[in-house]
Amino acid sequence: MMRCLADVRLRAMELEDLDFLYEIENDEDVWNVGVTNVPYSKRILLDYITSASGDIYVDKQVRLIIENEENMAVGIVDLVDFSPSHGRAELGIVVKKDFRGRGYGSAVIDKILGYLKNILHLHQIYAYVAEGNKTCVNLLKNADFQSDMVLKDWLNNGKEYLDVLFFQRFL
Repeated sequence: MMRCLADVRLRAMELEDLDFLYEIENDEDVWNVGVTNVPYSKRILLDYITSASGDIYVDKQVRLIIENEENMAVGIVDLVDFSPSHGRAELGIVVKKDFRGRGYGSAVIDKILGYLKNILHLHQIYAYVAEGNKTCVNLLKNADFQSDMVLKDWLNNGKEYLDVLFFQRFL
């Protein structure tokens, strides 16, 4: 696996993250790579922050804030569709535009893989990536994720359907 130069810390969401989450969730540029395609109100995001138990076994998901060396929030990492009985979860990473290309994605994968393997004792992690998202495709390939399945016309960006690569890594 390729090592990155960036240093990150993953932490739980706080009420103070409301504006940060609002900015990321309402960035239309990332809507076509996920399942969200509507804006979120601050009220809905506040309810999400306050209602999440912080226990992945209860919620079957967890969202962590990515902080850089200066303790600035630079992105979010999601683990969703957590299945303890099957030992797997889906990975999602969003790095804020201003911080892309600095190695934060690689650093997050390094951190999260240790957590998944040593704390949650998962067998595998997986991700869905639009075929044209070369940055993310390269990020996962460099982190030893394997992809041998293409899901045809899986995402709709509002103009066309996009093929998606299914990536997985066994821990």
